[in-house]
Amino acid sequence: MNTRLLGKTGYHVSEIGLGTWQLGGDFGPVSQESADEILSSARSLGVNFWDTADVYGAGLSESRIGSFGDRKNVFVATKLGRGPQFEGMTKYNKARVKESLQGSLQKLRVETLDLAQLHCIPTQVLRDGEIFSIMDDMQAEGLVRHWGASVENVEEALLCLKQPGLSTLQIIFNLLRQDCAWEVLPKAKAANVGVIVRLPLASGLLSGKWTKDTTFPAQDHRNYNRDGQAFNVGETFAGLPFGKGVELVDSGLKTRLPSGMTLPHFALRWILDHEAVSTVIAGVSKPMQLRGNVEASGLAHLTPDVHTQLSDWYKKDVRSYIRGSI
Repeated sequence: MNTRLLGKTGYHVSEIGLGTWQLGGDFGPVSQESADEILSSARSLGVNFWDTADVYGAGLSESRIGSFGDRKNVFVATKLGRGPQFEGMTKYNKARVKESLQGSLQKLRVETLDLAQLHCIPTQVLRDGEIFSIMDDMQAEGLVRHWGASVENVEEALLCLKQPGLSTLQIIFNLLRQDCAWEVLPKAKAANVGVIVRLPLASGLLSGKWTKDTTFPAQDHRNYNRDGQAFNVGETFAGLPFGKGVELVDSGLKTRLPSGMTLPHFALRWILDHEAVSTVIAGVSKPMQLRGNVEASGLAHLTPDVHTQLSDWYKKDVRSYIRGSI
């Protein structure tokens, strides 16, 4: 497994990380045995960056990581800002932030959090800026070693990048959502901010396995949030209508696959070719999925011509269909 520097944290993290939303059971039940098997596979594969949040499974994801035995040299990132302390994401102050972080410390069974990320909190709260001072205070008090932000769009990313204390930035970035390549990645690199990419496979669209008739379980966000009914529409299928997303994958990406490369590997390699990216997190429900993701780290870079073609295709054929702020 290749590693990269996670910005000013100074920590070298695996190019492929592990997203643990699934371990909270929010996509369907995941047994403790299965959760432990996924975490054990991550350890054996050299995946040393694990991303969770206090609200994944109402804390179950954090608790499962906390109870897992061997976490030596694993960098665990959690998130805050969407829990009940914040009353529907309307109230943010130092006491509420501290309460949230202390809950994560308890569930993860650590004295200091490696990384705490603001979890897609409202844009206006970021514009106000007080939340950043609070996170600086939490770092000074020793609750967190580093703090970062997970954001929904370019505007929010640029707001966060103005903060000297920001160590990491988590963004939506994939073949169906390319905007961050133009301004966000260069500015993050210049500021020595580590970039964490989520939704690299666009909620599974870039697996290439689906048709327009594919359905999902009731408790899966790809069912209940496909049009933004529950939270930001960009978090599901990168903001694309599902049918249009399937169409774009079939007509625009499968036809461009290099010989012998799978679509998921193509999608992950495209992201990793951006040197400002520190790590890519994709959630898995089975160890074999993680092994497949890890393989992308060892693949050769795509050619400059391929990158140019993909950028042109995105601007011409994809971008106008994305709903919500980009």
